[in-house]
Amino acid sequence: MPLSLDTRQRAMLLEMGVRVWLPGTDFAPAAPAGLAALRPLSQNPERAASPAASPGRLPTVQRGDGANDLSQIATMDWDALARTAADCQACGLCAGRSHSMLSAQAGRRARWMVVGDPPDEDEDAAGQPFTGEAGLLLANMLKAVGATRGELAPGLEAAYVTKVSKCRPPQGRVPQAAELAQCAAYLQREIALVQPSVILAMGRFANQVLLQEHPQEAALPLGRQRGKVYRYQGVPVVVTYTPQALLRQAADKGKAWADLCLAMDLLQTPT
Repeated sequence: MPLSLDTRQRAMLLEMGVRVWLPGTDFAPAAPAGLAALRPLSQNPERAASPAASPGRLPTVQRGDGANDLSQIATMDWDALARTAADCQACGLCAGRSHSMLSAQAGRRARWMVVGDPPDEDEDAAGQPFTGEAGLLLANMLKAVGATRGELAPGLEAAYVTKVSKCRPPQGRVPQAAELAQCAAYLQREIALVQPSVILAMGRFANQVLLQEHPQEAALPLGRQRGKVYRYQGVPVVVTYTPQALLRQAADKGKAWADLCLAMDLLQTPT
């Protein structure tokens, strides 16, 4: 994709640690200003959301009693979905939860959707995905492509950010495939409500769920999954590194920018 970057995008790329040079340009980027702290389907984008659930008392999703309860999730509105996730006991991940990663306050439609790996201890304590330095780096990545997870501002469009599981695994253990499959009901409902045009899949476990329609690729290392367009519930999926991984391995930031360019291409290509 030909790069056409304005001053703001170049500044954000510098904060990501990605230097961009184009032949024939004499761009000298100014030092970027510090970022303010962030506050926390199977159809095409024109698909309509399912009818809202009644605002009455919600059933608790109990462990081992999945089928009927999970089918109710598919008709819930944002408030019902958030309350149900906060009380969910459908799998063993609930034992590690202090706060659910699903907030009704975050609910809105957005062309960009970011799905990360299960929450860590800091994210669980804060009750929101991508906190601290990882959250600031994600903010820079999104702003570089004209999006934001926070308050909308001129020139920026909404990005919805979530986690593949809504609970932190107990003691930070590895989540089991069956647990991720249970929690996927929440993610599928989020997709139906957000109606994204592209999903950024960040991390091994996010890819395990979002690439389930592509089993051969799902088994590959993340580095070999990159550079392709997948589908989940009918929505294009682009695989990239987590902000946490980029903080540990800064050399991969250029690859992450290439992944963002691929996602931007999808937004600019008529479906």
